[in-house]
Amino acid sequence: MKRLLPRLLLAPAMGTLFLWMIVPLGMTIYFSLIRYNLMQPDQTGFAGMENFEFFITDPSFGPAVINTLLLLGSVILATAVFGVLIALLVNSPFPGRGIVRVLLISPFFVMPTVNALMWKNMMMNPIYGVLAQVWIFFGTQPVDWLTDHPLFSVIVMVSWQWLPFATLIFMTALQSMDQEQLEAARMDGATYLQQLRYLYLPHLGRSIAVVVMIELIFLLSVFAEIYTTTSGGPGDASTNVTFLIFKQALLNFDAGVASAGALFAVVLANIAAVFLIRLVGKNLDK
Repeated sequence: MKRLLPRLLLAPAMGTLFLWMIVPLGMTIYFSLIRYNLMQPDQTGFAGMENFEFFITDPSFGPAVINTLLLLGSVILATAVFGVLIALLVNSPFPGRGIVRVLLISPFFVMPTVNALMWKNMMMNPIYGVLAQVWIFFGTQPVDWLTDHPLFSVIVMVSWQWLPFATLIFMTALQSMDQEQLEAARMDGATYLQQLRYLYLPHLGRSIAVVVMIELIFLLSVFAEIYTTTSGGPGDASTNVTFLIFKQALLNFDAGVASAGALFAVVLANIAAVFLIRLVGKNLDK
């Protein structure tokens, strides 16, 4: 009875969570195996692997996968490196440190669409944007970032929004460092670079692994920034897998192909999750 009662109490929550996960997945698998195009309602029936083949052989598929990997790698690298540097910078006490910390984490609470509109209209506009005015001040031609460098522009927007998250995790981790160990290293004549290499970075190893895992999971679904600023273009220059699924679903009205693409994204996310779970596990065992 002692074992049965807790399981009975957990059963409603676990059942609801299971249905919340399995019903959408089951419907996605079902639609991926049938012909279901809203523009061609007369064409129905079992399609087998045709939807998957159509999605993978789409000319936009290759660029979308490459752009997705570039977006993930660039944002994670930028947030991890600059997050560590900023956390180390504000780790030492100074007047107004509390206010600075609040300002540092505030961009994380900006909605993705608002973030994209701000960068599109205030920062990267080639006529009246802040960056354009800087270029004009130095006597050079302003850059049309969203046209000439669309993927880089999206990377900058997403990195700016996720940098506070990484910084917050690293600042919290630095608060638990052994100050006596740091003081002993200073008394032994260790330089700051030596302290960084042998004390700070090993201590931040677990936090870095957690940041990488969480960001990778969420960055696979980046959509609002692309839709609001570049719409995946020019061409497929800034199209990722998520935006490609959107084009198949809402622009081509092909729910079957879009469902096949969604399953591909699920497989991609699970492959990444397996490696990241092992990475985090190794850091937790140290």
